[in-house]
Amino acid sequence: MAARSLRVEASVRSDARQEAAVQPVVPVIIDCDTGVDDALALLLAVRHPGLDLRAVTCVAGNTDVDGVVRNTLTVLERAGAPDIPVARGAERPLLEPARSARHVHGSDGMGDLGLPAPTRAPAAVDAVTLLHREILASPRPVTLIPTAPLTNIALLLRTHPEVTRNIERIVFMGGAVGVGNATPVAEFNVWHDPEAAAILLTADVPITMYGLDVFSRVVVPGTEVRRLRASDEPGARLAGDLLSHRPSAPGTTPDDEEAGGLGDAGAVCAVADPAGLTSRPLPVEVSLAPGPARGQTVVDLRHRPGESEIHGGARTRPLVDVALDVDVARYVDLYLKTVERA
Repeated sequence: MAARSLRVEASVRSDARQEAAVQPVVPVIIDCDTGVDDALALLLAVRHPGLDLRAVTCVAGNTDVDGVVRNTLTVLERAGAPDIPVARGAERPLLEPARSARHVHGSDGMGDLGLPAPTRAPAAVDAVTLLHREILASPRPVTLIPTAPLTNIALLLRTHPEVTRNIERIVFMGGAVGVGNATPVAEFNVWHDPEAAAILLTADVPITMYGLDVFSRVVVPGTEVRRLRASDEPGARLAGDLLSHRPSAPGTTPDDEEAGGLGDAGAVCAVADPAGLTSRPLPVEVSLAPGPARGQTVVDLRHRPGESEIHGGARTRPLVDVALDVDVARYVDLYLKTVERA
């Protein structure tokens, strides 16, 4: 009986492996402002066997757009993926001047690691053109992963609304249910271009908001960061160097001072392994008025209408799949196992 039980268990494991092996690869495009944690996201997307990174588009945000292009090309070369097309996008938000986050990401946007310049140039087309081309050319609907201000995506949706027919969903890193980082209530990517974020929310495709509520929680322990930094493999070593620059909890003194937050890479984890994320479909809108709430993602957590709706009439707001909790250990394990794939 014990032998039969072992055979059954082995058969179940074999069936599970076969089922996992036939899972379709997800075509993805990343729109980024590389950026330390955008670089971590690129490393994960390139090396995950379940993702097909078809293109990367660049936008001003953490640093200027030309710096973003340079950083993106360098990371892809280090990751062993030099042929993925990269395009330069918007150099400023729709309405306001660009405002960088070099105080977080270093003067070069990459932690001032002194990385070499890339050996190739970006694509000869702009970001919107590349997005349009790659989305419509994909044999399966594409998942967009914006980890930056949403200017390029807004321009795409306004210029080529037909692309939505071949977009599976959009998983964007941005927004917050609770506390912001650019302001007390606004997260940087949305604050940088609130109008673009508001346009994104009108896209007629499923949207997941991977906001600060989960963003800051996925932290790689210092022991693992040190191990990555000691690796002989360039991509894994770069991940360790980036994590060592990425504070696990900005503005605080963590117990593990060498730990590093995955940040934007968590949004890629959410595409590769959606079961690690707990989310709810909730009404979300972006505050566009001048003042201290500009750029806030106003997430309606109420279970019934309030007096505002009762007396003023219900407002139609888009439902967004808002990330509220994350399996930290699961995503850390996913990241480490993936980036160490040579």
